[in-house]
Amino acid sequence: MAVDVYLTFNGNCREAVEFYAEVFNAGEPQIMTFGDGPQNPDYPLPEEAKDLVMHARLTISGSNVMFSDNFSGNPFVAGNNITLAVVSKDIDEIRSAYEGLKEGGTVELELQETFWSKCYGKVTDKFGIGWQLSHESEEQ
Repeated sequence: MAVDVYLTFNGNCREAVEFYAEVFNAGEPQIMTFGDGPQNPDYPLPEEAKDLVMHARLTISGSNVMFSDNFSGNPFVAGNNITLAVVSKDIDEIRSAYEGLKEGGTVELELQETFWSKCYGKVTDKFGIGWQLSHESEEQ
């Protein structure tokens, strides 16, 4: 299991990722936009969100650092834009950590299957720390 830092930006994520890639000599970043992901016809993607970064990742000094833009319409608060991401190949470990972290905390997204993970959820614990929990299959 790994715990990675996840940084959220207010529309300037691409610029930040490219900057950090250059500063840390991390190579060409792979960037996925919200428009690149599968679209749900029940929830059309706003035009202004299509070019925003949904996910990018760099390896900086041996650590994964992940990035995204804040989704269009969600409030952005500087200082609250850092979460910890728990990534594990053990789905029971993900479920157990999620159950523990949600005690006294606030569930932002119930554990569920997404197009990138069989089991993904978000919770802010009782101390105000944001967590993303994601199962990583052997194929990923």
